[in-house]
Amino acid sequence: MIILIWAEDETGAIGKDGHLPWRLPNDMRFFKETTTGHAIVMGRKTFQSMNERPLPNRDNYVLTRQADYKKSGVHIIQDIKDLPHERDVYVIGGSEIYKLFLPMADVLIRTKIVGDFSGDTFFPEVDWNQWQLTEEIIGQEDDRNKYAHSFQTFHRK
Repeated sequence: MIILIWAEDETGAIGKDGHLPWRLPNDMRFFKETTTGHAIVMGRKTFQSMNERPLPNRDNYVLTRQADYKKSGVHIIQDIKDLPHERDVYVIGGSEIYKLFLPMADVLIRTKIVGDFSGDTFFPEVDWNQWQLTEEIIGQEDDRNKYAHSFQTFHRK
């Protein structure tokens, strides 16, 4: 199963200057709990924005056009056919990687954050008529989580 997971603001922004434009520990915890123990795939730029460190307790795949790109602790692939087919794969970004995987995705997991963070990178356009909201959890606001947010799961109709 192909699962896309991301956080976006009300404008669909997912990044700014190569990083998340907000600080929301609840979302980081949700992401970690959801993806731990699974295969994750990201683009090279996303991997580089994480200081080229693989996320622990996950099989990290980095999709790149650069045939000579090498980093320890991750699987470097040039083709999506090289992903494991026997298990769930979580797509974690960036925008071009989401766009590539969206047509074949089975599940979308979105953290929707209330606000406009003036991002410069956006999630690709989704035809929401193809998706059904199956779960929504309202995130808790507190001193560390200052923005209203919800965790939404959609399954393809």
